[in-house]
Order: sequence, then structure tokens, then C-alpha cells
Amino acid sequence: MLIAGVVALLISILVGPKFIEFLRRNELGQHIREEGPEHHFAKQGTPVMGGLLILLAASIAFLAFSTYTVPALTVLFVTLGCGAIGFLDDFIKLTHRRSLGLNGRWKLLLLGLITVGVGIAAEHQHLPTNVYIPGAGHLELSWAWYGLLFLVIAGAANGVNLTDGVDGLAAGTVIIALFTFASMIVISWIRSGPPGHRFDTKLDLAIVAAALIGGTIGFLWYNAWPAEVFMGDTGSMALGGALASFAIFTKTIFLLLLIGGIFAVAALSVIIQVFSFKYFKRRVFLMAPIQHHFELKAWSETRIMVRFWIVTGILCAIGFALYYRYFTGFR
Repeated sequence: MLIAGVVALLISILVGPKFIEFLRRNELGQHIREEGPEHHFAKQGTPVMGGLLILLAASIAFLAFSTYTVPALTVLFVTLGCGAIGFLDDFIKLTHRRSLGLNGRWKLLLLGLITVGVGIAAEHQHLPTNVYIPGAGHLELSWAWYGLLFLVIAGAANGVNLTDGVDGLAAGTVIIALFTFASMIVISWIRSGPPGHRFDTKLDLAIVAAALIGGTIGFLWYNAWPAEVFMGDTGSMALGGALASFAIFTKTIFLLLLIGGIFAVAALSVIIQVFSFKYFKRRVFLMAPIQHHFELKAWSETRIMVRFWIVTGILCAIGFALYYRYFTGFR
């Protein structure tokens, strides 16, 4: 697991400069929204689709050290599938030189197809069609559980996507969330049996988590303020899909509300802003998603980034504590 993380990190850092130069040479730069914060116009043309670097590094490291179990391969499938949707979105933005990409209906349709694949894998692994809520027990959903899978995958992918937009913000918060899942998986693997009799599926999930962490840390090296490259929808949707699939295959969907809490807040801020303006002609935030509200409140990008990291760390710590208290008995 550790070797996979280090390999992904090294690939990401070493390939990074050449990759960024390739993007710059081919003029694959970010198109800034006119309605965004004014200081963002200085970022016009910054290389985008840096998520490809994360996916390349993580995929190589995982495939080199994996035992190719169904849950881990499904996590990789969801990550690459959501990344492909994001890539298509980025490609349309770049070729049409606008800030709007793939139509939302097409995104949902493609995310639905990914959910079908996850549902088949979940059926193969005999995952229970219920959600465990600490203090309330198991909530049986039957066929509605498959609908929940779609909401989890689509919500996480779009939540991370909405959190992007401030240098280092999405990458840093996702690293903390991935590290939390990796820690939970390792504990579950250790407790699954004595040495030599533990569940390989759990260790394989930890390997893919470590590979994604390493690849994202290497990307963050170049994405920290002032960013040399943006992950784009390619990276944000891929990483959101990864978080969703980890929650599904570790049977901790409820805890994703905490581990991915900062992404839920970003998505909720957009929903509140749209609802308030549509029905009351008033804006709750100066701008949504919420990180742009703080930018217009004169917070620096670094301050926003670090404080969002801190909040994510606190939420993930609570999620980890709940996992250790209530979920470690699961198989």
C-alpha cells in the first residue's frame, strides 16, 4: 500500500513539468467565467485537465501492485469513468472556448451508466441493500438502494467539482478524505482476521486509495497557489467518484456526509443560492459556491484553502471516530 502511494507520488511529480508544458504548448488553458471574482481573470489560460496526471499516476501504481479484486477494480472503474465524463466536459469548454461544457442531462445519463456498473459489482459482492446509521441501526432500502447509489456517485462527483475553483482547495480536501477512507480500510483489514487469513479485498481497496492519494499529492505540488495547472472537471469528477465508490464498498455511505462534508456544503450553497434567487429574488451568498463568497469577503485564496482543509480534517476525524465505534464489526 505504501509503495503504491510513493510510486504514484513520484510519477505525478516527475511527469508533472512535462505534462504542464504539453498542456501549455497546445493552449489547453482554463476559460474564466465572466461572472467570477475579478482577480480570477489573471488565471485565464492556466493549463487545465491536470486531473489526467492524477489518473495516470494512480492507475499505473495501482495496477502494478493490485491483486485485482472486484471492489478495487470497481473503484478504479468509477474513478476513470467519472474522469472521462469530466474530460469530455473540459474538452467541450476548450474547443468552444467557453465556461459551459457538457449538458447536465448528458452528465446524469453517463453517471447513471456508471451506477449500473457499480450495481452489478455490488450484486456480485453480495453487498447488503441497507444503510447503517449510528444510533438508529440498519435502514433497509431494498431496490431503492440502487437509486441511492446514483445519488451518492452523482452527488460526490459534482460536489468535488463545485469545490474546485480555488488553488489547492479541491486537491487538499480530497487528500484528507481519501486518507480517512484508507485508514478505515486498513483497520478493517487488520481486524478481518489473524495474519495470513485476512480479506485481500480490503487490502486491495487500501492500495487504490493510497495510489490516488499519492497521485493527488504530486498534483498538489503544482496546483498550490499560484497554481501552475488546474485539475479541471477531469480531476474533480474522478476524485468525487472515487470517494463515492469507497463509501459504497466499505458500507459507510452515511459517513460520506461527514468525510465529504465540505463538498456537501459547497453543493448545498449552490442549491440555496439558486432557490433563494429564483423564488425570492435575493442572494444568500455574495457568490456561490461558498468559497467564492469568502473570496468576495476579501479572504485570500490561501486562507480559504487552509481553513477548508481544517474543517475537512475535523469532519473526517468525527467520521473516523464513528467508524471505529460503530462500523468495525462489519464484514
